[in-house]
Amino acid sequence: MPFIQFIHKAKNELEEGGRQSAMIADENEPTKPCPNCRRQVALSELWANNNTCGCGHHFRMNARQRMKFITDEGSFNEMWQEIVAKDILKFPGYVKKLESANNACDEKEAVICGTAKIGGEECALFIMEPYFMMGSMGCAVGEKITRLFEYATENRLPVVGYTVSGGARMQEGILSLMQMAKTSGAVKRHSEAGLFYLTILTDPTTGGVMASFAMEGDIILAEPGATAGFAGARVIEQTTRKKLPQDFQKAEFLLDKGFADAIVPRFKQKETVAYLLKMHNGGSTDGNSEETL
Repeated sequence: MPFIQFIHKAKNELEEGGRQSAMIADENEPTKPCPNCRRQVALSELWANNNTCGCGHHFRMNARQRMKFITDEGSFNEMWQEIVAKDILKFPGYVKKLESANNACDEKEAVICGTAKIGGEECALFIMEPYFMMGSMGCAVGEKITRLFEYATENRLPVVGYTVSGGARMQEGILSLMQMAKTSGAVKRHSEAGLFYLTILTDPTTGGVMASFAMEGDIILAEPGATAGFAGARVIEQTTRKKLPQDFQKAEFLLDKGFADAIVPRFKQKETVAYLLKMHNGGSTDGNSEETL
């Protein structure tokens, strides 16, 4: 099976996600330090490689950047932009936090939803925004994702979801926790209709998002080195009084324990997602796709 061929542990830095040798940058060009190789990476190099360092480290990516690199040009149709968070509980400082988040990333909420084509295959798509309160899930996020699954069920569409989140949004209290059950119910109805749901875990995917729709995909992919787990490692160590493995809650650890189906570097994601959509839509794949996946 072609899909099985790319479920393996990386043997070198190139397989972990590196794409090209370092670009020669102007000495005056802005750079960004890579936490993995400690190199100062030119911003032009990062932009050319979808925010991936030559060593394989995957920097965080905002929702719009990710939408542009994963979807066919001009195919994304955004939906429910008007759904935004409200300070229902009158939580101190929440309104200012929402304003700051909006200014930081120019997004109204922590997820964008819509329909798109990926490699010519139509799907419903949601992408979480790490720079809007770390993708935390409040009522608006839960409502948008629920509506997306309901729309996909009604229109017989597969769903592709990119997750990144610090968990439930504390400023909305128990209302944010209720979104776990709400979104999970919509995912279940979509599944019962015989439709495909693909999840891609990115860094970090934690808390209530990890405990609900992030781990309910028919196939779960992850980016190299992504952190994914419910509670923080430090909390678990303090509770269990046991030392955890160094790679605990990393994508590679999840793959080894069976919680993820494959680790797919960013430069190969569009090809992989398109192949899986075509396969689950009943379409045929060409020989070239089989060789590369």
